Amino acid sequence: MTRYGVDLITFYDPTFWGVETFEDVMEIRRRDPKRIWESIFEGLSAAGIELMETTFGPTHRESALEAFGSAEKLREAAEAHGLGFTSVFHLGLDWVGGGRSVEQIVEDAVVDARFAREAGADTLVVGPPMRRSWDDPARRFVDLDFVRDFADVAHRVGAATLELGVRTAIHTEAHSVFSTPRDVDAILGALDPYYVFFCPDTAHLTLAGGDPVQVVGRHAERVALAHWKDATGPMTPYLPIDGDVHLAHREYMTPLGTGVVDWEGFADVYAKSLSPEVRLLELDAVPDPVTAMIQGREFIDARVPGTVAA
Repeated sequence: MTRYGVDLITFYDPTFWGVETFEDVMEIRRRDPKRIWESIFEGLSAAGIELMETTFGPTHRESALEAFGSAEKLREAAEAHGLGFTSVFHLGLDWVGGGRSVEQIVEDAVVDARFAREAGADTLVVGPPMRRSWDDPARRFVDLDFVRDFADVAHRVGAATLELGVRTAIHTEAHSVFSTPRDVDAILGALDPYYVFFCPDTAHLTLAGGDPVQVVGRHAERVALAHWKDATGPMTPYLPIDGDVHLAHREYMTPLGTGVVDWEGFADVYAKSLSPEVRLLELDAVPDPVTAMIQGREFIDARVPGTVAA
């Protein structure tokens, strides 16, 4: 039976909170973190969504612990609304060339993995390092040396989180080192499938010029879960990769069924994944997340063969 979830970035538009800026949302989180979580729980329940992936603030580990005191208490609060957790998003931006030791990187990942396990999730979704702008004098080439260094860190993180019962899955992010079809093939090809898994994002694969059906089809047995998100088409790789690049991505993202992703084809390859019953929708910071989640769920129910609503 299909179980629907969302990445909690879906709730990050200030309009949902009745404020003007994202910084205003973060001020709510600082002032009353439990309001953030309870409002999201209510929204998910109203939309018929039962699973969630935590992400960067305001729905990160720190705010959850401030609001509830422990991951176990967070889990209990979610369960009171009929909700559960699939995964925790973890940034791996400094996994190569960031100046920290591998031991420090592994230690930080283990902290999030332990939080995930105690909250009831089984996957640590890792946001990979971003590429640098194509004309940056300190260019980052995603070559064989880079792939080797990245794989060394990923293997050690993956082994450590697996000891906790949590899979490490690398997320595709447009303009990152893990975005184009070639990136995915090269890095997954270097990673031991027993220890490191795959979290494809259909929109980001599209933005990077790939066809999610083809890319995921080549690695479906590695997929721990996926972000189901639509996009209007590819972006140029030759744009500034800075703090605003993720905002630039959103201009190309669109409600499920209104972009170019072949959802029937994607459902066919996703059926071979490790979590075929979980559809993790992701809608980046929409003003009316409840309506958007309902529409996304109804679209998948209507268009993807074999999908049965929970």
